[in-house]
Formats: sequence, C-alpha cells, structure tokens
Amino acid sequence: MIERADQLVLNYVSKAADAAHGVLRADQRLDFAKRLRARIEVERRGSQNAREVSKVLARFGDPAALVEREARRLAEEGVSTMRAAEAGPPAQPEEQGSTRRFPTIVDDGDVPAGVQAYRKIARESLGKGRGLPFAGLRRVAMSSANPMATGGRDARTLVKEHPRDAAAMVILVVAALLLPFDLPPLAIFEIPVVVWAIGAALVLFSESWNLRDRLLGIGAPLLGYSVGGVLVGGLRVGSEPGLQAFFAQFYSVSGTMFMIGTGLGVVWLAYRLLDVS
Repeated sequence: MIERADQLVLNYVSKAADAAHGVLRADQRLDFAKRLRARIEVERRGSQNAREVSKVLARFGDPAALVEREARRLAEEGVSTMRAAEAGPPAQPEEQGSTRRFPTIVDDGDVPAGVQAYRKIARESLGKGRGLPFAGLRRVAMSSANPMATGGRDARTLVKEHPRDAAAMVILVVAALLLPFDLPPLAIFEIPVVVWAIGAALVLFSESWNLRDRLLGIGAPLLGYSVGGVLVGGLRVGSEPGLQAFFAQFYSVSGTMFMIGTGLGVVWLAYRLLDVS
C-alpha cells in the first residue's frame, strides 16, 4: 500500500539521520537526509509497491554505512564534521559544510551503458533462477546470528512492517485451530468458517503478496478440505459400498485436511512475505 511504501522510506531516512548524530554537523545531517531521500525517490521511480521499495532500500545498504561514507568523503574534501571537530581543529570553515552530490550506491559507477544493460539482464536472470531450495528461508533462520544475511530483517521487523498481513496469517491459523471444537454457529455459519473468511479477505486485499501467492495462501485450505477430503475419504472407504459410507469418511477427515492445508498456505504466505531470496 502507498502508506506502507512511504513509511519504509521514512524509516530508512530516519535511521540514517539518527546514525549521523555525533558524526555530521546539524546542517550536514539535514543536507545528507535531503539528498538521501531525493536519491531514494529517483531509484524508486514512483513505485508504491512495498516489496519493490524494500528492494530499492536494500540496494542502498546499511544507513550507518552510508553515514560513514559521507563522513569520509567530507574528510577527503577537507570539510569539517562533528567527528573532525572532536578530533581537532577544522580544516575548512563551517560555511563549506553543505555538499552537492550524494555518494554512489552499490550498482552505480562510471561504466558504459551497454555494460549496465547486461548487468541488469544478469540480475533479472538470477532473480528468475531457481537457486537453492528455500534459500531465503535459510537466510532468515541465520538472521539472528548474522543480521546482514537478511539486511537486518527478521520475524520481529517483518511483523512491525506488515502488521495487517501478520494478523491475517494468525487469523487463518486460529480458524483452523477452532475446527475441532464444537462451537455454536453464528447465524447459519460455523464460527471457524467466519474466522477463515475474515483472514482470507485480509490476505486477498493485501498488496504485500502478488495475486498468485494470495490465491495459493487462501486456496490451500479449500483444496485440502475438498480434494484432500475426497481422496483420503475415498481411500478409507475401502470396500464399503454406498455414498453414506463415503460421506462419513469424508467428514471425518476433511477437517484435518483443512487444517493441514491452512498450515501449508500460511507457511507459503510467510515465506513469500520474507522475500529475502
């Protein structure tokens, strides 16, 4: 959503501004933050997709590292900073503290346009490749030991960045867990069905996942209930004849198959939400 994408940018610039305290002077921090925000907007190219904006911010790297690069660049140009002022007298008057350009980011450089085009094709090819299975999920598991493996993103930060999406997945799980309980219906609807419908609606109208992922996430429980119930129920009928025996077996296993489908769907949604591959 638009608000979420803009919030990601604001959070990133705020982290950079916080990291600049004690390193850059007040005017330098303001100039640095303005240029950083402007550069992000250029790289963002008007995108309002939170996932695409996250990828753009990941290209910029750690905000603290950008501050260090800015401080080194100012020092090389002989411009005084807070750090330089603490270390000794400034090499230049404070009036020269403002800067005119922003340091290059990861994929910048004075390279020919043809090389840049081939680099873009290579990145897209790598992005579409299969790679190692569940490599992104393994990176997330490693994030507690090495935060740089996921750009500082872990389960806690993902919940903070995507509260509604996390709530939707929790609601789907709750709906599955309510199935074994014999709860009174709400009007003509069973309570687990109502709860699942709420979670499915939140997933369906979310912009954090693409349409295929949303349909897989909310369709897995339905497939488990219908297809899984028919297959497993049919196998359990065995030699017993008649529809009555089949329906008895179907209803005895369809709830369990719905719970399994919900678990698989939520795992898929969580994995796609991480998006660290």
